[in-house]
Amino acid sequence: MGRLSGKNILVTGADGFIGSHLCETLMTRGCHVRALAQYNSFNNWGWLEDIDRRAAIEVRTGDVRDPFFCQALVKDIDVVFHLASLIAIPYSYVAPQTYVETNITGTLNICQAAMDAGVARVVHTSTSEVYGTARKVPIGEEHPLQPQSPYSASKIGADAMAMSYYHAFALPLTIARPFNTYGPRQSARAVIPTIVTQIATGARQLKLGDTRPTRDFNYVEDTCAGLVALAACDAALGKTVNIGSNREISIGETVAMIKEIMGSDIEILEQSERLRPENSEVFRLWCDNSLIRELTDFEPQVSLRDGLTRTVEWFADPKNLEKYKADIYNV
Repeated sequence: MGRLSGKNILVTGADGFIGSHLCETLMTRGCHVRALAQYNSFNNWGWLEDIDRRAAIEVRTGDVRDPFFCQALVKDIDVVFHLASLIAIPYSYVAPQTYVETNITGTLNICQAAMDAGVARVVHTSTSEVYGTARKVPIGEEHPLQPQSPYSASKIGADAMAMSYYHAFALPLTIARPFNTYGPRQSARAVIPTIVTQIATGARQLKLGDTRPTRDFNYVEDTCAGLVALAACDAALGKTVNIGSNREISIGETVAMIKEIMGSDIEILEQSERLRPENSEVFRLWCDNSLIRELTDFEPQVSLRDGLTRTVEWFADPKNLEKYKADIYNV
């Protein structure tokens, strides 16, 4: 695929956390960006409302669950970054069918539309949650897939649907599998924003779930760089490729680092409502990123401490913090 500069790029899920950052990354690289925001009657474009050079983006509103809409959406596009999905794990326990409809059927619709439009490349975004609790570490792409939540099951199905279009119809596609992305604009459902917003709003106790699990945290700019690198790499066609730091840290250790950065001595209170069902918790994630480093020039650039410091600064800004309801547990 080579350089993406000058290409017409579609980002689905552009109104979300990673999607909005990816739009910014693509614009700085000279791409013409068409951004999909989920339709709503307020005509609100999610986090696209907050980015610089918003006027330079062609924003479309709609829903990937509609195949007719997807056909029109992909017209005249060179490269598709498919990020649109439901991602909240706790909500998947109470509304699993919506995850199937958005994550699997939505992926089917985008792949079919991309094939019909003759796009040059599709990058389908997966998640490290599909691996479940690590059986061996670090986790390479050959690791067994374990559906430990309806969310992860839907993403396993979406990945399989996407790859079937590569094998059955020669759709030029790569599956990008990011590990735990964090940074400005992330949902309060995620653990790092949960920690930071509670401390920043002056909570007396830090309400969390289990702090024992480990994660491979990646600053959002690094995740976006990995996505772009894979889109430009012909050797990645037909492959599933991890994006991660090859670092492992527990939630408890992450809390301690954030407390240090924020100068807080807050105590942790474990809340049962924030715990996953016993067999659903993913206790260990640690990315083997050797394949993406072999295929591309990708190297994580932002250390965890630096990324957390940037994240804390963004969330602690009153104009950003007021957008979050730190006192309410959001599934």
